[in-house]
Amino acid sequence: MRKYDLNNITGVLFRNSVAVEKDKDGTNNPDPHVGHEDENTERGNWSSKREYMLSMIGYAVGLGNVWRFPYLAYKHGGGAFLIPYTIMLAVAGLPLFFMESSFGQFCSQGPINVWKAVPILQGVGITMMLVSTFVAIYYNVIIAYSIYYLFASFQYPLPWSVKNCSSTAAYNVSAAALNVTAENQTCQDDFSAGQSLSEKYWDEVALQRTSSMNETGPVVWHLALCLLLSWILVGAALFKGIKSSGKVVYFTATFPYLVLLILLIRGATLEGAKDGIEFYIGSKSNLTKLADAEVWKDAATQIFFSLSIAWGGLMALSSYNKFYNNCYQDSIIVCVTNCGTSIFAGFAIFSILGHMAHVYQKPVSEVANAGFGLAFIAYPDALSKLPISPLWSILFFVMLITLGLDSQFAGIEVITTCFQDAYPKVLKSKRGLVTTTVCIVLFLLGLPCVTGAGIYWVNLIDTFCAGWILLVAGLLEVMGLSILYGGNRFIKDIEMMIGAKSSLFWLWWRACWFFITPVVLSIILVWSLYTFTSPTYGSVAYPDWGISLGWSMTAFCLIWIPILAIWNVYKASGGPWQRIKAACSPREDWGPYLECHRGERYVTLAEVWRLFTLSTKHIRFKTRGHLGGRQPAVKFTE
Repeated sequence: MRKYDLNNITGVLFRNSVAVEKDKDGTNNPDPHVGHEDENTERGNWSSKREYMLSMIGYAVGLGNVWRFPYLAYKHGGGAFLIPYTIMLAVAGLPLFFMESSFGQFCSQGPINVWKAVPILQGVGITMMLVSTFVAIYYNVIIAYSIYYLFASFQYPLPWSVKNCSSTAAYNVSAAALNVTAENQTCQDDFSAGQSLSEKYWDEVALQRTSSMNETGPVVWHLALCLLLSWILVGAALFKGIKSSGKVVYFTATFPYLVLLILLIRGATLEGAKDGIEFYIGSKSNLTKLADAEVWKDAATQIFFSLSIAWGGLMALSSYNKFYNNCYQDSIIVCVTNCGTSIFAGFAIFSILGHMAHVYQKPVSEVANAGFGLAFIAYPDALSKLPISPLWSILFFVMLITLGLDSQFAGIEVITTCFQDAYPKVLKSKRGLVTTTVCIVLFLLGLPCVTGAGIYWVNLIDTFCAGWILLVAGLLEVMGLSILYGGNRFIKDIEMMIGAKSSLFWLWWRACWFFITPVVLSIILVWSLYTFTSPTYGSVAYPDWGISLGWSMTAFCLIWIPILAIWNVYKASGGPWQRIKAACSPREDWGPYLECHRGERYVTLAEVWRLFTLSTKHIRFKTRGHLGGRQPAVKFTE
């Protein structure tokens, strides 16, 4: 006869109960989106660690790494900018990335249900989902721009390099193929002062841009069809959730690196490339820039947005990990890869911009740009000056498409994961239907972004929905977990997954989560609000109703935080202080998703009783004491 107490038998009982439940449900009602080897037979897991890592890298490495970081580095002192950039990675980027990925993996839930840990902050999860929804609407429009330019690149000479004529493309989409036909259009001989051929093409041919947001104009049908194609690509890749997107990322997450390498090698052989690299990160680095507060603010902001922190995607993707996955190691790898990609992309971009400056006999500072100006004006113009220009243009825009798709996959995964976590019984086997519905709705919502005033809508949503809202969400997240939930408790949760670590190991993470990171985010938030100015697109100002609409979108995303905080306090019982305390305490069902992982720290009396009954076929037991008050001693006879 062997004696056991409750402390050393819970794991055995949990394993037995999971096996029993799996026998009951797994064979009779199989989920097509769950693999046979998945640890979590209800939600599913990544098919392999490689697919998860590629998805995370693809999500973190996006368009901003290519079209924003190189420009910021050039603007803020070249190589000197790497100093604040690296420091901000250590004090803000890594701590938040590690926190979010650990949070999602621990409970295997999306960005809304994870807040069972701190119910009063459940609105933060709603905010994350809404931000991901707004961003998904316009992000696919940017992919549509890239698809249009990709099709336009299959001509020689490139249409934005030829004066007096340009080309638009009419797209006939059928189930079998996408037929692309070019129709020549004449353009004016007179060009606006200071406006290049590529800029003229971008405004008048690709966008067919109206004079202001007040003038909507008709739907630009070639962009609408490209937008439809981009949503078809996203829907097809996500139709089976992570099981299908995990296969797609083998291409979409790796191909951009191949293209950047090719562009770097080609750019390095061009005349003037050295000047471009010197301006980017060479000997002309200006260390005096480090005394400028704006440099540090831009470094922190770039790190924060580049790593996709507080969007909900990190939690959604990591929620499909197996429980004992080393999320600490993964966070280090993804963050370092993301930052390395930004630096590497800068060399590829500025080597060719240096050649462009040489051709035009202008300083690099006059051709360097960021955002849309780099991706669809300056860089295409530079590529048009190269021999075999269509080849380089095709490679560049395929790279932009793959960079965008990776990030879009995670954004849509946030939305579908939130729905499925909210209604698991109804939507468990309907992932394809949920994904298709989301894609159709967001496509329809994106149609205003492909009208003549579409670029104004894209810029408006980007300014008001993908800006400091994320700083608010990130600040509440780190303060909620470190103060309300308890930083030490959260560390013990992580140790349940990655194993016990020394107090010295956690010293830096404690310092960041309890003090450094909240202070940095607070400073950035206050600075961003203080320096906020009404958005413009180039020299075009937004009308008052457009600014009001932007603030309305901001309010719509943030208002759920106080609403759900008040609601959770109201639902609690007791006096005012007891209600607030209950709303700040984890719910009874908080903890690891599978019972076999809950261990001693998250076992409940109800679970113990249910597990005992499931095991009575194999174990005779008798208890001393009762199941109320203190933890009972349990004697088992095998």
